[in-house]
Amino acid sequence: MNLIAIGFRAVAFLLALSAHELAHGVVSAKLGDPTPRWARRLTLNPLAHLDPVGTLVFVVTSVTAPVTGFAIGWAKPVPIDPRYYRDPRRGLTLVGLAGPLANLALAFLFALPFRLHLVSPAGPRLLATFLVVNLVTNIGLAVFNLLPVPPLDGSKVLAGLLPLRRSGWLRQLENYGPFLLLLLLFTGVADLFLRPLFGLFLGLVLGTRLL
Repeated sequence: MNLIAIGFRAVAFLLALSAHELAHGVVSAKLGDPTPRWARRLTLNPLAHLDPVGTLVFVVTSVTAPVTGFAIGWAKPVPIDPRYYRDPRRGLTLVGLAGPLANLALAFLFALPFRLHLVSPAGPRLLATFLVVNLVTNIGLAVFNLLPVPPLDGSKVLAGLLPLRRSGWLRQLENYGPFLLLLLLFTGVADLFLRPLFGLFLGLVLGTRLL
């Protein structure tokens, strides 16, 4: 079952990642930015979005996480140009939130069979495992991307909330973002943020209180 779950995680990750990045691109395009279209990122094709390091982290955490645990990873950031936005700060916030919100919407869809009592999470059936893995993967991706570390979405949201003249340090941090992420992950510091938020969102989409 663990091998099956890992295979399901790979499918779930590709779906979640593609929806996540497409949401960024669509929102930025709706705000008047042609950059995502020029970069050919308005697509559900996962090959357009995969990041080598982010994918490797996902593979490692998929193998080490239990079936009902969550794996994490990230994609290549969709290129955007806030200069096209009427309100750059508001635009950055909306674009940054679009990806996690898309994943939470998918998580809610995968949770519906459980909420409607059509499927039992404790059941041994492959359908239940597939739904659980997709549900958990989408919530994990949403929560992980809310970390305020470049190139994750949390940094875009933070940049949108900060005055433009005070957000330059975030852009300078982008070159070191992946290394900082790995440090936070493998020292366990990220878990202080990730696990409580993961439990909160999981309870919300399932309609239960887990905390």
